[in-house]
Amino acid sequence: MDIHDGKGKKVKVWLDAQGRKGKVVTVVSGLMHNPDTMEDLARLLKQHCGAGGTVKNRNIEIQGDQRKRVGEKLKELNYVVN
Repeated sequence: MDIHDGKGKKVKVWLDAQGRKGKVVTVVSGLMHNPDTMEDLARLLKQHCGAGGTVKNRNIEIQGDQRKRVGEKLKELNYVVN
């Protein structure tokens, strides 16, 4: 797998529990990648957090409150996290 580079693009990391029966997910939005790149990035984030997740509606969702870990990993990959 190639090393992923966010090239300074801004992304938003937030917590969502709406419509999930009380369970929370960390959502990464603002990514404008093709589906394969989104899947690769989701895989990287899931491995880094040790949690499950998915790509849904052009967002990446990671199970649980992983905002800190996701933010750290995205910064490592040259994204600007809001």
